[in-house]
Amino acid sequence: MAFTPTDYNPYDFANRRHIGPSPAEMEDMLAAVGVRSLDELIDQTVPASIRQARPLGWAPLSEHELTAKMTEVAAKNRVMTSLIGQGYYGTVTPPAIQRNILENPAWYTAYTPYQPEIAQGRLEALLNFQTMVCDLTGLDVANASLLDEATAAAEAMAMAERVAKSKAKAFFVDRFCHPQTIAVIRTRALPLGIEVIEDMVENLDPEKVFGAIFQYPGSYGHVRDYTAEIAALHGAGAVAVVATDLLALCLLKEPGAMGADIAIGSSQRFGVQMGYGGPHAAFMAVKDAHKRQMPGRIVGVSIDANGNPAYRLSLQTREQHIRREKATSNVCTAQALLAVMASMYAVFHGPKGLRAIAERVHLRTQRLARALKAAGAKVSPKAFFDTITVEVGVGQAGILAAARAEGLNFRKIGNNRVGISLDETTDERVLVKVLRAFGILGLPPHRAALGFPEEMLRETPYLTHPVFHMNRAESEMMRYMRRLSDRDLALDRAMIPLGSCTMKLNAAAEMMPITWPEFATLHPFVPADQAAGYTEAINDLTVKLCEITGYDAFSMQPNSGAQGEYAGLMTILAYHRARGDHDRKICLIPISAHGTNPASAQMAGMEVVVVKSSPNGDVDVEDFRAKAEAAGNRLAACMITYPSTHGVFEETVREVCQITHEFGGQVYIDGANMNAMVGLVKPGEIGGDVSHLNLHKTFAIPHGGGGPGMGPIGVRAHLAPHLPGHPETGGAEGPVSAAPYGSASILLISWAYCLMMGGAGLTQATRVAILNANYIAARLKGAYGVLYMGNKGRVAHECILDTRPFAEAGVTVDDIAKRLIDNGFHAPTMSWPVAGTLMVEPTESETKAEIDRFITALLAIREEIAAVEKGEISAEDSPLRHAPHTVEDLVADWTRKYPREQGCFPPGSFREDKYWPPVGRVDNVYGDRNLVCTCPPVESYAQAAE
Repeated sequence: MAFTPTDYNPYDFANRRHIGPSPAEMEDMLAAVGVRSLDELIDQTVPASIRQARPLGWAPLSEHELTAKMTEVAAKNRVMTSLIGQGYYGTVTPPAIQRNILENPAWYTAYTPYQPEIAQGRLEALLNFQTMVCDLTGLDVANASLLDEATAAAEAMAMAERVAKSKAKAFFVDRFCHPQTIAVIRTRALPLGIEVIEDMVENLDPEKVFGAIFQYPGSYGHVRDYTAEIAALHGAGAVAVVATDLLALCLLKEPGAMGADIAIGSSQRFGVQMGYGGPHAAFMAVKDAHKRQMPGRIVGVSIDANGNPAYRLSLQTREQHIRREKATSNVCTAQALLAVMASMYAVFHGPKGLRAIAERVHLRTQRLARALKAAGAKVSPKAFFDTITVEVGVGQAGILAAARAEGLNFRKIGNNRVGISLDETTDERVLVKVLRAFGILGLPPHRAALGFPEEMLRETPYLTHPVFHMNRAESEMMRYMRRLSDRDLALDRAMIPLGSCTMKLNAAAEMMPITWPEFATLHPFVPADQAAGYTEAINDLTVKLCEITGYDAFSMQPNSGAQGEYAGLMTILAYHRARGDHDRKICLIPISAHGTNPASAQMAGMEVVVVKSSPNGDVDVEDFRAKAEAAGNRLAACMITYPSTHGVFEETVREVCQITHEFGGQVYIDGANMNAMVGLVKPGEIGGDVSHLNLHKTFAIPHGGGGPGMGPIGVRAHLAPHLPGHPETGGAEGPVSAAPYGSASILLISWAYCLMMGGAGLTQATRVAILNANYIAARLKGAYGVLYMGNKGRVAHECILDTRPFAEAGVTVDDIAKRLIDNGFHAPTMSWPVAGTLMVEPTESETKAEIDRFITALLAIREEIAAVEKGEISAEDSPLRHAPHTVEDLVADWTRKYPREQGCFPPGSFREDKYWPPVGRVDNVYGDRNLVCTCPPVESYAQAAE
């Protein structure tokens, strides 16, 4: 028998690792859909008039080739000891947290906890985060994190204007705030018509402002008590915001004790590496009176159907995308994974450990200051925590160079000073090197003397809840983190078929490099020659994204999709201003658009005009033209999602773009559904002027339980000069994020994804995503109606199942969503974009077996609905209404009107390793009426059980 070599390539990442269905399975799926080939399906789905002419061109790398490439690029970064400070610090990530949280797919592949029954572990960890922030800041309510410190400060300014009694239109900014924070505040203030007064605190006039922000400790090290200034603000009806440092608050008087209304900051130094800028979890805490005005998500405590305590997102209608053009913010994400890490850092160390770290950092800073002063150096300020400023005059360049020769980075301040910030990684060897850079030999002895007045010492306890007083043996920590992850349902357990959210494979090979020191430990403001590896990675990713989208330039700064929308609209407005078109403020947005679209337009100071949808779900072109004509020379932009939010490639997209351009507007194409376009359609070629890309959707960055995300924006050449700038890197326009490249470290994940997939692999992923969605639609035909389809009967990468008819029998979309938990699935996107429906997106990563299991579950649920429709059982008595079923339900006396087997082991569920939700259906109304947003006392659990 003749030898025939195999054509199977085990190193073909796209087709063997990333794309779920095998070629043989695809043949079966195509037959079910009713087409002969994948090409035929794509031709029926994607209009020929918008298809790109040239395929994506680069070849793929295997996983081991990628590792070699990443190692080579990482070596081009120069790892130094950062003493730059300015909001970013060296930190020690406890290995137990790195391995069991950051590197654990049970944590990083989870979705936002909108289905609380299957997110109890994450929600507890985030509640720990909120409790930690409330305790350390001395305020009543904290949110579950924001994007970064600078954007949190901007959100605080907007919130202060809403809650202040003062009618003033100006906001005071302490000159000692971090420069990037001041810059982002200015960006946010411009479209809102807020005057920013930046000055020394001594020059604050409370009568002229609705609020003020103070940095504590200051960017250059200053520690001062703001009690008097805050009292004066309150006397004028103004609001006080304090930007602060959680580690410093383990030693210093807390903002709440000064009377602050709002405290913001970053939790980065609680075990989250700098990563050239992120991702990091910012925080916001407020007085109780202001909690309903606070942006972002809040985790609260409610009860389940059995009366047991259960966590949930409280006040969910506060989510800004629900409020649309009435939104006060466009925050629709958090930095959940990083907030979990920071909270676990606090659990790991406890209050004594955090206090010890803070003392060590402070006393070493005081020791350094003594040595410099003894040598005749001019050191300021008089009161400090971890940062000092040294006046070096014309010798600045020499001192900075001497420090670099020692492997250190100081902060360059003006032309005659340097800043030095210490952190928990600073040891005596570093202190010796710092002094050597100043020509000083030796180190003065340790002395336990404070570098600030004793009256500034913290007097109140913090982290008193038992969770922060666990036995800190690693075995105990490991088990705690495992217990929490076991309560959740993430991609490592099952398919998460969420429409618009693209919960696809997050490959281990893509994730590994972000923890390497060469990438993880870089400060975002290091000299450019120390970040050559990052520069190469970001530049190559930019080139690839330009090729994919048809745009000419990209900004990698936006930290989320919603922030990308905001940045894109601000870029459009800057373009209009540069042309003298100051009155162009109208933004046309179809009623079917993502809710963050009108929220972002509102933040950008635009006037939102809503465009109708046609009966088939497409944009109503006649209404669009009429409203464009009515706007005339006031038309700034339109915002459309393509393919549409209804999961269809609309044939009229070029016409919509042409009408917008005809009246002088710019076209913003929301890139949330880019997973249906890569390799097939380029938004920049069909009329788009700017788009954001959700890298955490299409380009494989994990959702992390509600963040991190990245939303870089691509633009045509005429908009490129108006992209966001940054104080550290220049640019004509203001920044939208604290760091020049946003959460730079996770850009590596998307770059790795593009490198391993190659151009052809990315295109095939798009094609298979469309196949998987059409397969589901075909298999469910007759059981569920598909709400919108293209004119050839095809959906794009997602489909909307119409569950509204079941309401006549008393079955709600909630019932179906919760019943899917019993089958071992996260529910599809519920009641969006159409109330009472389920939007399903399988992505290309899911195997046929998993998709079939999901279909089996939905068909079984349909049979249960039919039983209700026929009167065989009432909706109230059915397993649908009692879902999800817990182990407690399984072992309790069974009095229900359906078999225990049917309730607890429905078709599609695994028997040998079934997922059991830790709580029954959560009572949302109870949670909002009894709002508890910090860890409740242990006794409350016993009371609830009774």
